[in-house]
Amino acid sequence: MSSSDLKNWPIFSLLEPKFIASIQMAVVYGNLGNEALIVTKDGMVYGLGCNITGCLGTGDAHSTLHPKKVEALCEKGVKTFAYGSGPHVLALTNKGEVYSWGHNGFCELGNGSSNHGLAPTHVGMPLSEKVVIDIACGSHHSLALTDEGEVYAWGQNNCGQVGSGISSNQSAPRKINSALTGKKVVSITCGQTYSMAVTNSGEIYGWGHNGVGQLGNGSYTNQLNPCKVTSLVGIVIEKVACGYAHTLALSDEGVLYVWGSNSYGQLGLGNKTNACVPMKLSVPEMGRVSDIAALHYNHISVAIGEGHRVFMWGQCRGQSITVPTPTPLAHLHDALACYASPSVMHRPLFLYAAEEMSIVDCLRQAFDDSTTSDLTIQVQGKPIHVHKAVLKIRCQYFRTMFQECWTENNQSVIQHDQFSHDVYKSFLKYLYTDEVDLPPENALELLDLANVYCETQLKRRCVQIIKQGITVLNVAFLYSTAIEYNAQELEEFCFKFALNHMTAVIQTPNFAKLDETTVKTFIIKAAQAGAFKT
Repeated sequence: MSSSDLKNWPIFSLLEPKFIASIQMAVVYGNLGNEALIVTKDGMVYGLGCNITGCLGTGDAHSTLHPKKVEALCEKGVKTFAYGSGPHVLALTNKGEVYSWGHNGFCELGNGSSNHGLAPTHVGMPLSEKVVIDIACGSHHSLALTDEGEVYAWGQNNCGQVGSGISSNQSAPRKINSALTGKKVVSITCGQTYSMAVTNSGEIYGWGHNGVGQLGNGSYTNQLNPCKVTSLVGIVIEKVACGYAHTLALSDEGVLYVWGSNSYGQLGLGNKTNACVPMKLSVPEMGRVSDIAALHYNHISVAIGEGHRVFMWGQCRGQSITVPTPTPLAHLHDALACYASPSVMHRPLFLYAAEEMSIVDCLRQAFDDSTTSDLTIQVQGKPIHVHKAVLKIRCQYFRTMFQECWTENNQSVIQHDQFSHDVYKSFLKYLYTDEVDLPPENALELLDLANVYCETQLKRRCVQIIKQGITVLNVAFLYSTAIEYNAQELEEFCFKFALNHMTAVIQTPNFAKLDETTVKTFIIKAAQAGAFKT
């Protein structure tokens, strides 16, 4: 995925473009999706957002709207993060070390205490003698998988989710034995209060809470030790994903199996009946499944079917979707950002390296690049380097211009003086990026340009920018301009603003400059709205 995909997550909206360009990995978590961790390309780690119980790891409990360094992790080579709903957070480094911080009321940090952690601390023995390759968190418990295929667990254990054979909380990592003894585990995942593991032979084991059948063992009894999902014996499972209390399992043949809670249709079976054994999910439209996602924060399921189509079902923005439904989205992350409540990530989002830029990033980089352009537009004597093909694809004005009978079609340099350089450059950049990079005071001229070029979407964007800059002093001018450009939404907005500040507005120089017809129309509308009633 590229940096443009961060736009699906509101918490990143205030980040500067330069900082966004430096991001290598990011993750959104928290009960409201209002915490984030960021790793930049130079190995620096930053926290952003709400900071309940110190879950950002910045050393304090103060929230921040701007990235703040997580000093204890900078240049440690963070590989991935996992997070619980406390929230508590785990970080795994490239060296196989685990760090933890945040909420610790149930010993989920694994540091031998129950004190909250404001900054990341190394999770010690026995993990300090192991190389950890994966981590996972439930609501208040944690798992770690070593390169030897061993699973260690700690934290809340009221339902057996730590797999220790007892139901007391575990304050430090402890190896899970019992049914996993002699097995090599290759992946781990957690629901709210249960845990699942997949072995190298494709077998699934589950332990912990089982009140709605989320362990898939045919019962509704909690398990204090790992228990095999026997009904899937003979089927090679490659990946398991856990929701709040439901489970998805994907076989090596692309077949999806589901079980557990189904109160929101999260099993995708067309009903809301829980299942304590795996059910094969057959959806012809979805075809062979290549990837799945769910997370213990919510009750949604997402999957990638044939043709890389993304499907979602379950609790989606307050609605219960009981069958897999195709979306227009490109990635699992997008589906969770748009449909999950809260909107949090199932795993960190890794951004493309420079050599793996998306088409959006390539177009952004190509704008005003003299080394690849085939057309220069001179505005007020300043060159703007563009590509005829892009302009023709994005704008009807240029599509018409670059026809064989037009002189401009055979020119490599075109002079343009109808609009200012800054505004025209902003317009051309918009054609490449779909973004308007222009201060509000220049948006009127851009609105004029959009009106001349019949760019309806750009007109709407300009109107939004102008609305944000309306004042008593300029509203009369903006009102008359909106009438001139036939921008009815802006005209109505300006009128209502002026109506609310009537006495001050009619005394401004801009109101005095309005032509007689505009003033007359304004007064009639104001009278109809009751402005002159006594």
